[in-house]
Amino acid sequence: MTERRFTGRHMAMIFIGSFTVIIAVNLTLAWNAVATFPGLEVKNSYVASQEFDVRREAQESLGWQVSARAANGVLTLSITDKQGAPVQVSDLDAVLGRATHVKDDVVPDFSFNGQAYVADASLEPGNWNIRMSAVAQDGTEFHQRVVLRVEKS
Repeated sequence: MTERRFTGRHMAMIFIGSFTVIIAVNLTLAWNAVATFPGLEVKNSYVASQEFDVRREAQESLGWQVSARAANGVLTLSITDKQGAPVQVSDLDAVLGRATHVKDDVVPDFSFNGQAYVADASLEPGNWNIRMSAVAQDGTEFHQRVVLRVEKS
């Protein structure tokens, strides 16, 4: 029986093979990260930071609580004031989508039913986000990301 020896050539093949796998995985992850990035949130982060506290204080002074739920093909977005009464806003823009990508993003057609904003939406189970912007009757802007967990029915 002949004895096989571990040579420098074997070590070089293991070394090159290992780094090839590591580089391929890193390139794949980097490619996917860039390909799924939805884009910039603001054009100039410095300017946005200078206005942040003023906008936050105005928004907090409204005292609104926002929640969302989805059941039987209906998406409900509830906005209540400090006393728990329903709030009807002068303008509402919302985007419904997954937290991880923008492929499934939709703009629900919300209408106010006297208690909450409702829209037709058939959602797959999982985590969803509603990125909403509303304008109060006094003109105060309100922005919030509402997390929505849809369970299997």
